[in-house]
Amino acid sequence: MATMAAIGSFAGLPIDDLQALQDVEIDLPELRPRDVLVEVAAVSVNPVDIKLRQTLASSSTPVILGFDAAGVVTALGSQVSTLSVGDEVWYAGDISRPGTNAEFHAVDERIVSRKPRSLSFADAAALPLTTITAWESLFDRFELTRDSRGALLIMGAAGGVGSVMIQLAKALTGVRVIATASRSDSAEWAKNLGADAVINHHNLRAEAVAVAPEGVDWVFSPHSAGNVEDFAEIVKPLGHVTAIDDPVNLDLMPLKDKSIAWHWEFMFTKPLFGIEGQAELLARTAQLVDDGVIRSTVTNTIEDFSAQGLRAAHEAVESGHTTGKVVVCR
Repeated sequence: MATMAAIGSFAGLPIDDLQALQDVEIDLPELRPRDVLVEVAAVSVNPVDIKLRQTLASSSTPVILGFDAAGVVTALGSQVSTLSVGDEVWYAGDISRPGTNAEFHAVDERIVSRKPRSLSFADAAALPLTTITAWESLFDRFELTRDSRGALLIMGAAGGVGSVMIQLAKALTGVRVIATASRSDSAEWAKNLGADAVINHHNLRAEAVAVAPEGVDWVFSPHSAGNVEDFAEIVKPLGHVTAIDDPVNLDLMPLKDKSIAWHWEFMFTKPLFGIEGQAELLARTAQLVDDGVIRSTVTNTIEDFSAQGLRAAHEAVESGHTTGKVVVCR
């Protein structure tokens, strides 16, 4: 059977351990009927990659991580109808299948679209997972429209999801965007992306009240533990919170008196349960990028598609001090 190069993990090890991510040789993936085979040109590293790597059980076979990817379609499954060999594509993957940190990757066409023509593979690879998360939070969970008015608070706004969410909210809705950032560089990044106000999440309640004394209508939360009581104070009655993290034993009772709704956003839900829509979402985003409405959020490009390059990317994201996205390309 044909083989390919990949970067794999055999156990959940600290990133400074050279065995945490290793160069390996694995079988070329077999295509399902709706799959395309993509020659991967670039990937980005997300917090979910860090979480999965850290919690891996020991295994005698390598686990291939990675979700975001941009590359070129090289083969088609027997029932593929939306893409062709030679198409330049982007996508965010499927948590139930092997990842994108490999020379080639098999992925269902229903979660893939052609990438923006105006972006390089590296710039394109920064966007899919964070864009899907931001889009589904804004338009599926909060049900915002162009006519929406009110205040949206984006926690951790200089991160990958927040960086896209600021842009989408300003371009496609009428809401006021309040971003949180704790460092001067991340605050400036959020402002440059279009945030109307930037506050420090280390002093969340006081600073949110100062910029939105009547309260906020929507909160996007990548860090929920320890913040629910603050949300209960700063969110208006009948407001909404959407969270993407995994807080343990989270007590939501402080939200009850105001009937504040709590939503979960997990961008892998649709691929896991066969729900379509993400290919169309990415196609629309590609057009927004090509129209100059949305820009890539890449801030660090590592030109070393190997275990060494992926270790450097994981280390950067794991530090918690990055703005935007870290990309690894060939």
